[in-house]
Amino acid sequence: MQRRDFFLSASLMQEPALTREYESGGTAGVSYQTQVTIERPVAGKPHRGKVLAAIQPHCDDIPIFAGGTILKLIDEGYTGYLITLSDDSMAGEGSSIGDIVQKNERDTKQVGERLGCKESFFLNYPNHNMDAWPIIEIRARLIFLFRLLKVDTVLVYDPSGLYERNPDHYITARAVESAFWMAGSEWDYPEHFRAGLTAYGPKDAYYFSRGPQLVNRVVDIGTYIDAKVRANLANVTQGPAGNNGAKLRARLAAQGKRLPLLGNDDETANRQYTKYFALARDRTRAQPHGLRYAEVFHYVSRDESPVDEYVAKNAVPL
Repeated sequence: MQRRDFFLSASLMQEPALTREYESGGTAGVSYQTQVTIERPVAGKPHRGKVLAAIQPHCDDIPIFAGGTILKLIDEGYTGYLITLSDDSMAGEGSSIGDIVQKNERDTKQVGERLGCKESFFLNYPNHNMDAWPIIEIRARLIFLFRLLKVDTVLVYDPSGLYERNPDHYITARAVESAFWMAGSEWDYPEHFRAGLTAYGPKDAYYFSRGPQLVNRVVDIGTYIDAKVRANLANVTQGPAGNNGAKLRARLAAQGKRLPLLGNDDETANRQYTKYFALARDRTRAQPHGLRYAEVFHYVSRDESPVDEYVAKNAVPL
């Protein structure tokens, strides 16, 4: 099955939205509650000086699941970096594996530019086989990048997402999860410090998932949906958009039909197809929250020291 077919089938001014109860499937009948926060666009540059790393195993993951949020955060002041872990050799159209790798790398660079990222990094692990690679090596490379770039926020697959069958997805998520806290430790990889780096780790993370997950953050991307569509359209080789709108338009024309939604030219058809079909999940997930388009996450933040918080509020001059 092509990746694009799979996808087709299947904080400032943050306001509490819903409290939901989730019940386990076990015999104990355990239930728990989580509060869902809606994160809305904020005017100005409240995140100026911060750095985000958008981390994906494959070139279409970030633009599909987190593209709108990245556009929003960069618009609010973040500097963004796109990090792709696999060589993307097993998905897409091309004359050979090498041809597919080259095309996907070219597409990914264009996706990064359209999302507003400063630079794209490629770690080139074997596509569909990342679970055979030592996760400790992947983690070490990520820690190096977190320290080098001084990453404050990461966006990546949810390490606790349910029913994730793709090994590249869950290995990427687990490597990032451990690198998240370890990068801030002065005892891990001290050789980095001889090269001029310092202990520095992300402070929060937006975890996304293909399947069920515990959602506690809904990001309003209505303002950015057209820019997200444009970013996804750069993923020609294996993305969910591709040239599917033009193909559908041509197929209907051969049957003597037309779909007004697709407009009168291939460019419009591809754009509209991407917005209304390939990214339909953004519209569906937004509706329960009274939004037009949204991306959902399990958001986590590194625990702040209660001592530091108390000192900041209560310390007085000698």
